[in-house]
Amino acid sequence: MGFQNYVEVLSDTERFWPAVGRTATFTVVALLFEVVLGMAVALLLWRPFRGQKWVRVAILMPLVATPVAVGMMWRLIFDPNIGLANQVLGWVGIAPQPWLAGPHSALPTTIFIDIWQWTPMVVLILLAGLTSLSDEPQEAARIDGASTWQRFRHVTLPLLMPTVIVAILLRAIDGLKTFDILYATKGRGGGSFHEVETLNVYAYGLSFDYNEYGISSTVLIIFFLIIIGSMWALTAKRKEAQR
Repeated sequence: MGFQNYVEVLSDTERFWPAVGRTATFTVVALLFEVVLGMAVALLLWRPFRGQKWVRVAILMPLVATPVAVGMMWRLIFDPNIGLANQVLGWVGIAPQPWLAGPHSALPTTIFIDIWQWTPMVVLILLAGLTSLSDEPQEAARIDGASTWQRFRHVTLPLLMPTVIVAILLRAIDGLKTFDILYATKGRGGGSFHEVETLNVYAYGLSFDYNEYGISSTVLIIFFLIIIGSMWALTAKRKEAQR
């Protein structure tokens, strides 16, 4: 019976494999933007300037709220009838959008929410790494006439790469197992979950909507193996970067 569950899940091209694709898309796209934006903001906050402490506090504010609270807040903002997002679009003559209900807009919108909340975490990690770097390589490159981009590409980034891998590792784990934001933005009565049905959402529906506990457990075991494989690959990449 257990083996049959694996056969049934792995042969499910209607729900399981699309959920795998959405999970990968959600994680990779969110991670890419979070690392790039996090690096840019961390570099801006690296050097002291007036009001730097207040800017850091403001940037880190999204981390204070729980993901469920963040999801509920953005659900109100993206509400098709009373949401601020559609009101702003109306001011510039653009028709209201089904942000969290449309088949082509729900996943990108939830990815945006994840980026908004978790980019500050990447900023925090990268800023800690930048602060720990020695100034001597930077000064030597500056004396040799290297431009700002050349110093970043050939000095800062290679030295910071182990920290970047740590940030990627942590955010990849969180991104793969994201559930609370997806559930809070859709919620009961918020429309079908199929637009944002990642593996976590799929397994939740199997357990609590259809009472398919065996199939749900099988999905989660496969999901766990996917996470272990992904983390092993990232860890191997980190070891290469440290050499």
